[in-house]
Amino acid sequence: MVSALHARLPELGERMAERIRSDVDAYRNESLIPFDSLRRSCTANADLLLQQFGQPEPQAPAPARETGRLRAEQGVPLADTLHAYRIGFELLWSEVLAEARTHPEVTDAQLVSQSAELWTLFGHYAEAVAAAYRETTAELTAQRQARRSALVEALFTGAVADRTLWEAARELGLPDRGPYLVAAASADAPGEQPLAGTESALRQAGIPCAWRLLPDQQLGVAALSTPTAEATCLRVMRRSGARVGVSPSFDDLRDTPQALRFARLALSGLQGSGPGVARFDDDPLAMVVAAAPAEAAHLVDVVLRPLLDLPAAERARLLETLEHWYAAKGSATEAARGLFVHPNTVRYRLRRVEELTGRSLSDPRAVADIGAALLAARRR
Repeated sequence: MVSALHARLPELGERMAERIRSDVDAYRNESLIPFDSLRRSCTANADLLLQQFGQPEPQAPAPARETGRLRAEQGVPLADTLHAYRIGFELLWSEVLAEARTHPEVTDAQLVSQSAELWTLFGHYAEAVAAAYRETTAELTAQRQARRSALVEALFTGAVADRTLWEAARELGLPDRGPYLVAAASADAPGEQPLAGTESALRQAGIPCAWRLLPDQQLGVAALSTPTAEATCLRVMRRSGARVGVSPSFDDLRDTPQALRFARLALSGLQGSGPGVARFDDDPLAMVVAAAPAEAAHLVDVVLRPLLDLPAAERARLLETLEHWYAAKGSATEAARGLFVHPNTVRYRLRRVEELTGRSLSDPRAVADIGAALLAARRR
């Protein structure tokens, strides 16, 4: 009986393929699954099954694994793949029954036994299909992620030609033109994602973005395709509880490396040690100071050295007063409220600063010099 079915393998493979194409929507697309490919797969799996009848142990499920691998590469859902596999087995069993009717020597007890054997084999080979499908899907996902990561790295380093740049943008799902922004978040440990979940949250909000994880930072570029996109980006990143620096917006992807530098400067200028989001444009003077640490240190020495050489208590008192005065936009009265002292106390301390530095706080250039030096001193 089995040998008779074996002789009809080409016909059986053809009929299985036709039945599957008729009953499973995902298999109807000729450009996705060519009929010849489907017929060969059905024939190979039917051949494997027929060879197994009466054997004590199942053979290596190479055709089943090949089916799972191929369908994963074609993007056919696993549920549809297993449904098609079951249809093929059911058709083969119906052919076994039809052939058995032409052999009077085949008893009902033998058919029951063969039925149990066939469906045991179905379970075994269906597991092989599913395992190969999942393995291939994992491999393809890893390959896509690796390529995506490499393309994002090329954007950040500028190591990509103009023509390839636009191709990379399309592959990453980014528009050809901005505005865009770059974000840099500090990671506490290698492999940690300080902005975990941010990419999916932004995509759900309709904001295209691409990310790259480094040992000490997570970097991202986002397209600001709507007037509210930047505000949404900032809100999502603040919810992450990470320390994040954000670049100014820019229109040309060729400027991504410069935007990354701005984002990292904003991150390095973020005050305190807790979470927060710092935009480069929020305090451009602080960013300029952060960009030139050696020059900033020299500026501190030139402008604030007499003040820094004071005893610790007086030095701290004068620096704190300057901080509050700048935060109050030059108002001694507002600064006094923050310091819980009389406005005249603030004015006295400011005069003391003027005496020590030789610079007048009524001179805009001197105010700029002292403000920049104060920012640099704070960073140091």
